[in-house]
Amino acid sequence: MATSFLEINKEIARLQAQADKLKAKELNGVIQRIREAIEVYGLTAADLGLDPAAGRGRKSAATTAAAGPVGRRGRKPGRKPGRKPAARAGGIVYTNGEKEWSGRGRRPAWILEGLAAGKSLDDFIKR
Repeated sequence: MATSFLEINKEIARLQAQADKLKAKELNGVIQRIREAIEVYGLTAADLGLDPAAGRGRKSAATTAAAGPVGRRGRKPGRKPGRKPAARAGGIVYTNGEKEWSGRGRRPAWILEGLAAGKSLDDFIKR
């Protein structure tokens, strides 16, 4: 006898209900094992990537080791960790006597103010 579309959908619903029951039954054991691992290894929310503030700072050693060579957020392929990028424009550094700017990224306010006052970018080159 051929199976109809409605019969298959009823079977899917029955199997989904069965799967939901099994999942609920196994869930308590999974949670208990996770809690034990957290206690044994002293893991924090930041280590597990659950702390929203952790994304703004440095990753813990445990998170970095678990993530492998490239973390969850990834890394630019040309950069090595812990190294500052080279200054732009052949190593030229711009300064106002107190602050310095490498020439990379957005221009700082003191550069913009100087340019608005009629200075050129060459006036800020560190010599």
